[in-house]
Amino acid sequence: MDQNLVMTIARESVTLVFLLAGPLVLTGLAVGLIISVIQTTTSIQEQSLSFIPKMVSILVALVIFGRWMLTNMVNFTLRLIERIPELIMYNG
Repeated sequence: MDQNLVMTIARESVTLVFLLAGPLVLTGLAVGLIISVIQTTTSIQEQSLSFIPKMVSILVALVIFGRWMLTNMVNFTLRLIERIPELIMYNG
């Protein structure tokens, strides 16, 4: 197995993780920021008040981006499966 191939697969894996996690993390971050601004201006300091809207917004983002995320994961998995002969070939 070639070192360049391993680095390519690792780079593609990390890129895919960031692409898939990005929409959900950014949605949670945006809603959390909005809720914290509202809590600060109204002086309401209830922890569960910020948890429920973030959870709901992340679920909505998962519904919206879920198909795209699944397609990317399946395509990456298929590319890895197609590379199996290349991965097990020994160039000793």
